[in-house]
Amino acid sequence: GPVARARAAGAQLCININGSPFERAKSGERERTVAERARETSMPIAYVNQVCGQDELVFDGGSVVVDSDGGVMARAAHFVEELLVVDVPITERVVAQNATGVTTVATAVAVSTPLAKSAPVAKRIAEVTDDYERILAALALGTRDYVHKNGFTDVVLGLSGGIDSALVAAIAVEALGATHVHGVSMPSRYSSDGSQTDAADLARNLGIDMRTIPIEPAFAAYLQMTSDAFAGRPADLTEENLQSRVRGTTLMALSNKFGWMVLTTGNKSELAVGYFTLYGDSVGGFAMIKDIFKTDVYALSHRINERAGREIIPTATLTKAPSAELRPDQRDDQSLPPYDVLDAVLALYVEQDRTAAEIIALGHDESLVRRIVRLVDNNEYKRRQLAPGVRVTSKAFGKDRRLPITNSYRG
Repeated sequence: GPVARARAAGAQLCININGSPFERAKSGERERTVAERARETSMPIAYVNQVCGQDELVFDGGSVVVDSDGGVMARAAHFVEELLVVDVPITERVVAQNATGVTTVATAVAVSTPLAKSAPVAKRIAEVTDDYERILAALALGTRDYVHKNGFTDVVLGLSGGIDSALVAAIAVEALGATHVHGVSMPSRYSSDGSQTDAADLARNLGIDMRTIPIEPAFAAYLQMTSDAFAGRPADLTEENLQSRVRGTTLMALSNKFGWMVLTTGNKSELAVGYFTLYGDSVGGFAMIKDIFKTDVYALSHRINERAGREIIPTATLTKAPSAELRPDQRDDQSLPPYDVLDAVLALYVEQDRTAAEIIALGHDESLVRRIVRLVDNNEYKRRQLAPGVRVTSKAFGKDRRLPITNSYRG
């Protein structure tokens, strides 16, 4: 490879300038690869990675310098820009036969003024945080850079009292500051008192602005407006989606009036199976958690409370059954399998490209697997219309997984 060829030509230090985007568990793989190249060539390697968000991608830094034995000499922090100064010992170069065609350079350079020996640089090896801390940092950095680099300072999102909007709001505060995050409670006739209380508690815990705009007047007007057209037909998903679309329109009106970017709050589990309303709860400029499964939404929310040492996301939000609250006594598990079961199948089908037959062979219920696969396949057209969002896995919806709609794939 190129590192070996450079070493054969007489190189004593390899500087690898990189733009490697963040993925779960990728940090360890990078360092293992760099260490292997260093040991193979008996040459120190400085791996330099950029730090920024670029649309879906987050470049997480974590630059590292390893010695010729592959040992870590220095490591920069992840997700923040910093200057890392390292003393790298250079051994005497053994000039090999230049059969590689690579031009060598002189090792001795004449200087007119003697160089004073400087004191050794203090060794710095930044700690590598765990999986959930890295994901939270990636979501914050990706959101901050997308918002700021696209000319916005503030964001607005609906606060339903549910877990998804709570997590998005908490990370938005970390990314942008509490004064730049605006929450909106939009209760309807089906919203529980508990959910409205949970939304208010979250806003108070985060220190963000929250306003309440009931959607009942607009929803009632829509029902009246369409009553003749819908005469003789029972209420169904149409009326449920109307509520979601009224909320989406309200958020976009606030965005237009105040110049705020709308953050949409759908997670990967719901987006995978189409459990969202086009032009309703999916409306927005950035979909922060679109690559986060629902089970991870809960884990990340618990982590936010743990590291704060206090309740940021209300306990009631963490413990109650998820619900869209678009009809009386509605719960997610009336339409979907339990999220731990759903996410296990989705990870295999979406992220690992396993077929339905392969997933069933692993012990998952056949009828359940085929239902989930059918939902994923049938909802490609809905996912195609989603806002961009932070990519944290090796296979996110969008650029990583984009299938034909008309000549559709069936797994």
